Amino acid sequence: MRYWRRHKRRTLSALNSRVGDFYESHPYPPPVDDLEAYRKIWDERRRRADAYLFWPSEPYREDRRILVAGCGTTQAAHYAVRWPRAQVVGIDLSAGSIAFEQELKRKHDLHNLELHQLAVERAPELPRVFDLVVCTGVLHHLADPDAGLRALRSVLAPGGAMHVMVYAPYGRAGVYMLQQYCRRLGVGWSDREITDLAATLKALPADHPIAPLLRSAPDFASAAGLADALLHPQDRAYSVPQLMEFVTRAGLVFGRWVRQAPYLPWCGSPAATAHAARLTDLPAHAQYAAMELFRGTMARHSLVCYGDHQTARRNAITFDADAWLGYVPVRLPDTIVVREHLPTGAAAVLINRNHTYTDLYLPIGANEERILESIDGRRKISDMGRAMVDVPLARSFFEQLWRWDQVVFSVTIQAAPAIRQVNANSDQFP
Repeated sequence: MRYWRRHKRRTLSALNSRVGDFYESHPYPPPVDDLEAYRKIWDERRRRADAYLFWPSEPYREDRRILVAGCGTTQAAHYAVRWPRAQVVGIDLSAGSIAFEQELKRKHDLHNLELHQLAVERAPELPRVFDLVVCTGVLHHLADPDAGLRALRSVLAPGGAMHVMVYAPYGRAGVYMLQQYCRRLGVGWSDREITDLAATLKALPADHPIAPLLRSAPDFASAAGLADALLHPQDRAYSVPQLMEFVTRAGLVFGRWVRQAPYLPWCGSPAATAHAARLTDLPAHAQYAAMELFRGTMARHSLVCYGDHQTARRNAITFDADAWLGYVPVRLPDTIVVREHLPTGAAAVLINRNHTYTDLYLPIGANEERILESIDGRRKISDMGRAMVDVPLARSFFEQLWRWDQVVFSVTIQAAPAIRQVNANSDQFP
């Protein structure tokens, strides 16, 4: 048994070493040297919406402790720019990636950023805990993802949240076919081999399973991205059920999807099928698994997790009782209102620009549009004046806005206010 454990440790160490060598040769994402455009995007409105995505039950604050695990060449610097009052720590296995981040820190005077060359699995060596742990695009590349996620769980502060992104299998079927193709041919990491591979991809059949990703995924737009997608020495994917088991094994509790509409049967084309009632009758996790199969092309899963059930329950959004009247709705900054070429009977259509499925648009009527215009990110739903004339309509509409990733909520006011029918001429209306 001891021999087997030693052999496993040596094998995992060798694989991690290969991964480290890979990123030294091909830093990813491709390094950037200017963060000013990114800084301009992250105003308080965007930060507030981002905070309530993770912590709807907590007052807004900007001074959190953030760990970016597997930060690559830019991600930790991005978080330091995004949250200038936060304490941001970035760790990465690659010395080259950390060097790129150090240069960004120097150039942009990021005093709130601390960097360490450290594997994700060694995160407990940091002498602190974090309110937010971010690990996106990393765990699926580890030799032992379970060890990595457990390590991150151990540095999550009580009440903290974790943002995890891992690959999904069905949308990456073409990627895994090409990975096998490259392995069979012994395609390596040299610049010439990557150039030859890029040229070869142009000759693939138009209906090859990887074709949609080649057309739309930014990963294939650069040599580093192409190498990361097709030549990485370690790559795995998780279906929804596998992901839920992965999270549970680490002692974490699923909170929500970062963009949840694609996983919900109420949203888009599934709601119009003969199976709509069967889908909505399923338990939540079974709904997610079914929707992954229905959609068929999910290439990644991005989710929010918590360290315990109590924190997850505290941050859950529910419309089952009257608590929703005490919620403060906050519009997500990447949502837009379209008023041209509308479906029959619609006053407008709501779209979240982060959605990639074209059926995820929400038609709304004139009354719903009035409710939407009453959202200012500060007032409780019950204080929206004339918008609350029809309480059942408002309840249904706010639940739709939440499901379709149009809003997040601040639920820090826990007491549910009494339902009030407000006079249509009330001067409470803005």
